[in-house]
Amino acid sequence: MTRSEKFTFPGSAGHDLAGRLDLPEAQPRALALFAHCFTCSKDVVAASRISRRLVERGYGVLRFDFTGLGGSDGEFANTDFTSNVEDLVAAATALEQRHAAPSLLVGHSLGGAAVVAAAPRIESVAAVATIGAPFDPGHVAELFDDDTRARIESEGRAEVLLAGRRFTIGAQLLEDVAAQQLESALGSLERALLVLHAPGDQQVGIDNARLLYEAARHPKSFVTLDGADHLLTHRRDAEYVADVLSVWAGRYLPESAPATAEEPDGADGAGLGAGTVLVEEEPDRRLAQSVQAGRHTWHADEPVGVGDDTGPTPYDLLLSALGTCTSMTLRMYAERKRLALEHVSVRLSHRRHHPDDCAAAGHDGDGPCRVEAIHREITLVGDLDEAERERLLEIADRCPVHRTLTAEMRITSALTQKA
Repeated sequence: MTRSEKFTFPGSAGHDLAGRLDLPEAQPRALALFAHCFTCSKDVVAASRISRRLVERGYGVLRFDFTGLGGSDGEFANTDFTSNVEDLVAAATALEQRHAAPSLLVGHSLGGAAVVAAAPRIESVAAVATIGAPFDPGHVAELFDDDTRARIESEGRAEVLLAGRRFTIGAQLLEDVAAQQLESALGSLERALLVLHAPGDQQVGIDNARLLYEAARHPKSFVTLDGADHLLTHRRDAEYVADVLSVWAGRYLPESAPATAEEPDGADGAGLGAGTVLVEEEPDRRLAQSVQAGRHTWHADEPVGVGDDTGPTPYDLLLSALGTCTSMTLRMYAERKRLALEHVSVRLSHRRHHPDDCAAAGHDGDGPCRVEAIHREITLVGDLDEAERERLLEIADRCPVHRTLTAEMRITSALTQKA
């Protein structure tokens, strides 16, 4: 299971920058900071998929929108490569203040050049990875034809069309990237470096990877992304990048602390059939429970004041069952129908016994009224039209747990002696 939280912090120019911190359910092995490609956002397909996969591998990942992009404040026309580097340093500082300092920097395209430049200023970083990164940040200027560059230089800024979207580019961006030199930064990096690049990259040629690799000192590694495109639009390519990253970075990070909690008898899943869950009281705790399903174990409890808050409450678990089933159902439907669904999140809440609910249910006021209600908010990220979104909302109501909760259910109980 993973958890995700909004992460807003002040950027280098004082504007609020919008980020998202993705974390595993357990203590993360390490924290990574991800820098997206030029004019992209934290929610670009590659960033989202790599982040989720790294979280599955035990890492926490902060990705954010640079100034003037996505959900971040500020004007993009006033930014440049140097301000992006400053935003990365600000993100690392905020992450250290609220959670822990990042150990891994990952940058995609121009974001890859930015993490190389930022790494020496973030002491906690032990490893740096670039994906399809240019050796020369001035490569950005090649996105504009001669007429556009001339207009930017003469007018100080100009509106351009990039990947179907309009951006205002300031002259200081072109001046700043032209002045950047990564060779010296690579030579004095003093961190492990991983260069990932696709031989067929049509936007940032493979020769950039060679130059990055040759300028860096050991320890350094190169991995070819055969068959991938620059933006890693295919899921398998993004997930492959994350898998390689998690294994490679692990060599340069502290070893994970071993688990100290005793596992209950049969924690390997022996004796529990598919679909069977075992719940047992934890010793020396008032209400805390140990829960086992197959080879997976977790805890449940009640909040402080009633219990010891060592785990989610029973209703938290109930809502998580509906939420995970909803998300899984939508993912399987989207894959079957080949919908451009990039990410699903489900927020749920539970309440009971509201007077309006009782009236709506036709209660006449005589005797007790007990109405249970679950509110479910579904966020769908992806290039979906309105009809596809409405259809996915309908499909959400068809998830098996939803049907179980809304159907007439019979629960039988029996006493048994513990062996």
